Amino acid sequence: MSHGKTLLAVIEFLAHTNLKPHYERLGYTVTREFTVRKAIAHLRKARPDVIAADFFFQPDFRDRVSNLESLLATAQPLKDTRILVYYDPAHQSALDKVRSRFRIDAALTTPVQVTELEEVLQDWC
Repeated sequence: MSHGKTLLAVIEFLAHTNLKPHYERLGYTVTREFTVRKAIAHLRKARPDVIAADFFFQPDFRDRVSNLESLLATAQPLKDTRILVYYDPAHQSALDKVRSRFRIDAALTTPVQVTELEEVLQDWC
């Protein structure tokens, strides 16, 4: 018996709370986590087809650029898992820094345009 497509939505800053129906319409079974720590714990047990996460730049982080570095580091070995990040266009340079160190397969600006999201996810099917 084959399993369907799975998506882990990491919703720390609420940039994409309303996207679950769109994911499901495209055939994904969705798991939502509201902290990176819980998302990392989920990745230790499951290998989703897609991780969709909010990217947040905070200049006062002491040893990192964003909220996602720990999650991205955990996801790097998962070669079959695609990583989709939602970001504020004002944080483009911070995202570029993170992308220079970690694989991010696609990045969409917020507010997320559903047509762009659907194009990305359909290309990955």
